[in-house]
Amino acid sequence: MIGGSFARALRQAGFSGEIVGVSSAATIAKATGVVDRGVSLEEAAACDLLFLAQPISGIIETLARLRTNALVTDAGSTKRAICQAAGHLPNFLGGHPMAGKEVSGVENSDADLFRGRPWILTSTPPPEFREWLERIGARVLVLSAEEHDHLVALSSHVPQLISNAIAKVSKPARAVSGPGLESMTRLSRSSFPLWRDIIATNRDEIGAALDDYIAAIQAQRDALGRGDDEALFDHRNP
Repeated sequence: MIGGSFARALRQAGFSGEIVGVSSAATIAKATGVVDRGVSLEEAAACDLLFLAQPISGIIETLARLRTNALVTDAGSTKRAICQAAGHLPNFLGGHPMAGKEVSGVENSDADLFRGRPWILTSTPPPEFREWLERIGARVLVLSAEEHDHLVALSSHVPQLISNAIAKVSKPARAVSGPGLESMTRLSRSSFPLWRDIIATNRDEIGAALDDYIAAIQAQRDALGRGDDEALFDHRNP
């Protein structure tokens, strides 16, 4: 879905060069109109840009096999393990578009997926690549791999876990729920296979962020107990 969306976005933004895909025959068959043709990884290594849009473990496995001087970037949701695996490549640029859906597959790709969304890179990108990211509507941010993994644990990984918890606890109340609960539980529809690698490669930061959220919830419980109801809505102060 992410790789197909990137291909669609480039076309929509005016890219006229060839876009090829490396995937299974079944996926390439579904990608008619998204990529021009399917190729092997060895053939793709001759391209100007390689965009790795697999699960994190797949990205790491591909990097171990890859030998190229081309610009290589990725869409992995954590960065430390991936950047370490890419140490042998002369032109690797860790990346993470902060966009997605609860569904996977190239058939769910969307040319507008990245519009208005942050696209995090682990170092300053080549000007031409940055220009294309901006053309597809992304907002480029440069963070170290360590800073990225810390911040997305707070902004993405723990919110997923909280959504899972809300979905579990709120099951008896679904019949009387409104759009607020739907918004809070939307992320819970994500499947575990999509998250297995994220958790495995960012366990320490997720744990620390979860501790921070638990402390904030405990502070609300304490405020409720002492009758300080206004404090329940005070998210402006640390």
